[in-house]
Amino acid sequence: MATIEVRPLTAAIGAEVSGVDLRQDLPDATVAAIRQALLEHLVVFFRDQALSDEEHLALAQRFGPLSVPPLATRYQDRPTVTVLDQVSPKGEGADEWHSDNTFMPNPPMGSILRAVHLPPVGGDTCFASMYAAYETLSPPVRSLVEGLSAVHDITKPMQKAIAAGHTDLELTEMQQRWPPVEHPVVATHPETGRKALFVNRNSTTRLVGVSERENDVLLPFLLDHVRSPEFQCRFHWETDSLAFWDNRCVQHYAVADYVERRVMRRVTVDGPSAG
Repeated sequence: MATIEVRPLTAAIGAEVSGVDLRQDLPDATVAAIRQALLEHLVVFFRDQALSDEEHLALAQRFGPLSVPPLATRYQDRPTVTVLDQVSPKGEGADEWHSDNTFMPNPPMGSILRAVHLPPVGGDTCFASMYAAYETLSPPVRSLVEGLSAVHDITKPMQKAIAAGHTDLELTEMQQRWPPVEHPVVATHPETGRKALFVNRNSTTRLVGVSERENDVLLPFLLDHVRSPEFQCRFHWETDSLAFWDNRCVQHYAVADYVERRVMRRVTVDGPSAG
């Protein structure tokens, strides 16, 4: 078995992994090493991985069952491979700090995203540690938010996808299929036991059990707090690069600084949810 190398990108989050060909049937020990790197660094990056969809799906299944994202785009030909095809992405939703599909009762464990076609300049993705976001709150604020839950709703991401022409799904039907759900504001990671802030600008609509005025102050503060640079890393994509992040403790932000076509393919992995 080849020895993989894990090179951290920042103190808080992110590592580049080399020494492995993800197109191959990976030994169990290599899968375990990648999983450990993921748990330690929250998002791991690989370069020069020219995977087919079948190889992409096979890789994801080594880490858990496949998740079928509810919000399908009109570009994909199978439910398990989400195709993101954008030219002018500003305001289309990914350029907000978010976790994927938190409007589901059991949001996915992680996502594996690969770059297929990139603009000449721009299109980086930023990732932020929600462990760090929680841990840097002052003790009084931590004690305030730890007992709270928040509502997560599909409406806003659906509206943006429809307005941008990226999906043929109907808003009313999707709202009926995926009614609002509640998740803890501070979630405990099921594998590491660490606490993470679990609200995001795309799907979290309000805090439960507080007044409207309190919500109008506290929720925007928490949503803004996750933007601190010390929680983050930034990944510059190359064709056939791949990112695998832990959706339970990571938010990401696709930088909308390009006006030429960018195509990404994403497979989502189920697993124990944070709670």
